[in-house]
Amino acid sequence: MRRTQIRIAAFIVALSCCAGVPVRSAEPYTLNAILSLTGSGAFLGGDQAAGFHLAESAVNASGGIAGTPIHFAIADDQSSPQVAAQLTADLVARKVPVILGTSLVAPCRVIAALVEQNGPFNYCLSNGFQPKRGSYVFSSSFSTIDSLAAMVRYFKARGWTRLAYIVSTDATGQDAEANINTAVAAPTSSGVQIVAREHFNPTDISVGAQMARIKAVDPQVVVAWATGTPLGTLLRGLQNAGLQVPVGTSAGNMVYSEMKQFDALLPTEMYFSTTATIAAGARFDPRISSQLNAFRSALAAAGIQAQQGHVFAWDSAFITIAALKKLGLGATAAQIHAYLEQQHALPGAGGMYDFADHPQRGLDLSSVYVVRWDKARGTWISVSDAGGAPSAPR
Repeated sequence: MRRTQIRIAAFIVALSCCAGVPVRSAEPYTLNAILSLTGSGAFLGGDQAAGFHLAESAVNASGGIAGTPIHFAIADDQSSPQVAAQLTADLVARKVPVILGTSLVAPCRVIAALVEQNGPFNYCLSNGFQPKRGSYVFSSSFSTIDSLAAMVRYFKARGWTRLAYIVSTDATGQDAEANINTAVAAPTSSGVQIVAREHFNPTDISVGAQMARIKAVDPQVVVAWATGTPLGTLLRGLQNAGLQVPVGTSAGNMVYSEMKQFDALLPTEMYFSTTATIAAGARFDPRISSQLNAFRSALAAAGIQAQQGHVFAWDSAFITIAALKKLGLGATAAQIHAYLEQQHALPGAGGMYDFADHPQRGLDLSSVYVVRWDKARGTWISVSDAGGAPSAPR
């Protein structure tokens, strides 16, 4: 009887293999993630968590990794660098090979300081963070350098050459300020001038003085750079000052619930830089069609509208999983890093990733589209081709 049972079991396993159906492990492979689920980054972190859950369901529905299901274990850093450091130290002590996240620049910086030299492999989900080349840290999507370069290119083409900006004093704002200045100083931005440089603390409840100074220099466009709840402070300040000009801001604010919450404060024209995934009507690289369709199908099945945080999480998950599928579940941080840095064409929902030519990030200016929030339609509409050059009216 025992021999018969063994033969039957062996036959079932063989049949499964021949049919191309992987044998699933009872114990999932855990991917540890740190996200800003509460605090100032909660809008974005919530979307990123949803993106990981969508990726988990999609991967497991297709057989997991060599038959082993995956699971994302998500911890909340409360939008705090200090909490992010504590959570990271715990994961490092546990010798996990991968840490995904976190959501904001400042917490990503403290995580990077702990892991960039010796691992684990880390995929920061803030494109405002600039990882050190060759380190164990990767960063989502295109950089804010490319994001703002595309935005300034679009503004110039529209004839908006008198630009003012107000940025937060935290790491997010510091990164944005440096990149605004770089974008305006580029030869392609000849004729664009910065007429006001203002700053605010993310905890401030009023920016009236800064907005009065901006209004006094008569800008044609304002870059208001903050993510999440501090953006509301900037929008209220613009409205109270009577500044009725186009406004550009971070893609980290591309959250439907945030747009709804700030609806009464939104300017007539509000612009963001994003990927073809979110840019309704954008023309995208046909090589990413399979990933883009899978992403959109997963969202549709869950009844969710695509937002930037979903894309950042989905792509970081599938890129990491691509490495694990190739290398096996025992892959080390060093092996994952070495594999990815050699990849020239990994399709994602946000674009075709080339880590060999664009280390630590994969995407560049050619993947950036400028979009406008269309209040009547309640969504973002593409207004540029890749790189920021204005497209035909949509």
